Amino acid sequence: MDAFSIPLELQDSVASRLQDLVLETSDAEEFFQELAIFSASLLSPRGAQIFCNLSVVRHKKPVTVACSTARARTMDELQYAFGDGPCLSAMRTGTSVHVPDVSREDRWPQYIRAVADHAVGSILAVPLQLEGDSTAALNIYASRIHGFAGSDIARAELFAEQSSKTLRLGLRLARLQEARDNLEAAMKGRTAIDVAVGVIMAQNRCSQEAALTVLRKASSSRNAKLRDVAAGVVESVSPNASLLTHFEE
Repeated sequence: MDAFSIPLELQDSVASRLQDLVLETSDAEEFFQELAIFSASLLSPRGAQIFCNLSVVRHKKPVTVACSTARARTMDELQYAFGDGPCLSAMRTGTSVHVPDVSREDRWPQYIRAVADHAVGSILAVPLQLEGDSTAALNIYASRIHGFAGSDIARAELFAEQSSKTLRLGLRLARLQEARDNLEAAMKGRTAIDVAVGVIMAQNRCSQEAALTVLRKASSSRNAKLRDVAAGVVESVSPNASLLTHFEE
């Protein structure tokens, strides 16, 4: 790849925009979506319609975290269904995969036939470097054959280098957000259980341990989660109750 084929002012502009995406988006999902849209606008070859998506493999399972259009997501889902293709190959090998003409491609025959039915002429998959066992790729689909010249591929690879660090940060934010959401849900469940135990103690004039036993038996007999049974108890005495936790903002 010849980095000098990309104007330095454009490189600086891209780096600045990637930083803005991290600062301006409100959550990880929005960040990934904006990154996919920005990728599609930046990497569009002259005279060709393209669409992009970002695929990530975590814990050995590929997922699409964002796409510039619904059509791009369909292309990824086809690839996952057949178990191989340009994107998965790029993530597995760590090298770019270029399909200049879908009609003449003999790798991944089932996937290629399916993609051809969606009016895709050429494909470019560029890996992004992540951390640990996570891998990712930027997948770019063009409507016409030979949609990517050498300079287009070089630009995509340089962009992948620039955006890898930003994507790593976005994935870290996503993990932190997921952990926070899980902890918040656990805290709310614990609060509901504590309040429900108090309600049962008051209604039955029993100990805390006895009240918790009642709650557990109800959970077992109804085959329902303990926190859901507890929430039902609270709602039965206060339909408009709002359970507060330390996570309330």
